Amino acid sequence: MSRIVTVGAAQLGPIARNESRARVVERLLALMRRARTRGCDLVVFPELALTTFFPRWYMESQAEIDAFFETAMPGPETEPLFAVARELGIGFYLGYAERVEEGGRVRRFNTSILVDGRGEVVGRYRKIHLPGHAENEPWRAFQHLEKRYFEPGDLGFGTWQAFGGVFGMALCNDRRWPETYRVLALKGMEMLLLGYNTPMHYPPVPGHDHLQGFHNHLCMQAGAYQNGTWVVAVAKAGREEGCDLLGQSCIIAPTGEIVAMSSTLGDELITAECDLDRTREIKEHIFNFELHRRPEEYRLIAERRGAVPPAA
Repeated sequence: MSRIVTVGAAQLGPIARNESRARVVERLLALMRRARTRGCDLVVFPELALTTFFPRWYMESQAEIDAFFETAMPGPETEPLFAVARELGIGFYLGYAERVEEGGRVRRFNTSILVDGRGEVVGRYRKIHLPGHAENEPWRAFQHLEKRYFEPGDLGFGTWQAFGGVFGMALCNDRRWPETYRVLALKGMEMLLLGYNTPMHYPPVPGHDHLQGFHNHLCMQAGAYQNGTWVVAVAKAGREEGCDLLGQSCIIAPTGEIVAMSSTLGDELITAECDLDRTREIKEHIFNFELHRRPEEYRLIAERRGAVPPAA
C-alpha cells in the first residue's frame, strides 16, 4: 500500500525591492497552475516569498519596515492564492513576514502557513532559529537583521494531519539545527516543508562561501535520513538587489537521497511523487525511536544552551 503525495517545489528567482505584491502573487499563481498540470497535490514556496529579502538592509523607519509585513492572511493581495487553491484543489506552503497584535502589543514574526486544497489554513509556524544580528554592522557587504525585525517564534515545532499524512514546517536556518527534525519526528512528521533565502557570501566566515551548497544539502539530507522523513526545501534564488542567493531547491527522500533538484536560479518548478509510506523503512528499522532511543541520556540537550567543557 502506498500513500502518494505529489509535491511541487516552486523556487523563485529574485524579487526586486520595488516589485509589487500583486506582481509577485502573479508569479506564484503561474507556478501553482503549472504544478496542477503536473498533478501536484501540494506546492511549496520559499521563505518570505512575497517580497525581497528585506533583512539585508538596516532601516530605522518602522513604517518602512512594516511595508514588508502582512497583517492578515489572506489579505487583499494574497486572496488570489487561496482562491486558486480552491479552484484547482491544490494546497500550498507559503513563507511571509507576519505582523500581529497580541496581548496588547504589536509582534512581528518570520512565518509560514500550510493551506489545504480547500483554501483553508491547516497550520502556522513561526521561525524559531533566527540567524544574523540586531544592530547595524556597516562593514558587511549586506546586513542580515532578522534578529532586529523578528521575534523568535512562539508556537513551537508543530505537526498537522494533511494530504493523507503528517506534515511539519520550518524556515531557512531551522534546517541547520538537528533539534528541528528530531522534535518534529517525535511528533510523527512524515514530510517537512521548508523555505529559505541563503546568501552565497557569509561575511563573518567568507572562507565558507564555496561550501554553501554542500552545507545546504548536508544538513537536510542528514535530517531526512536520521528522522525518516521527506524534506521539501525551496529557495529564493539568483542575484537579488546585489546579493547572490543560493538556489538548489530540492526534494529529499527519507533515505537521504535527493530525488529532484532545481537547475536554474529563476522561477522553476520541480516535482516528485512522494510515498509517505517510505518513511516506515527508516522509522521501523534504522531509527526506530521506541526501540533504540535513550532520552534519559539526552537531557543536557534541553537543559543547557551553550557548550561547557570539562574541568581541567
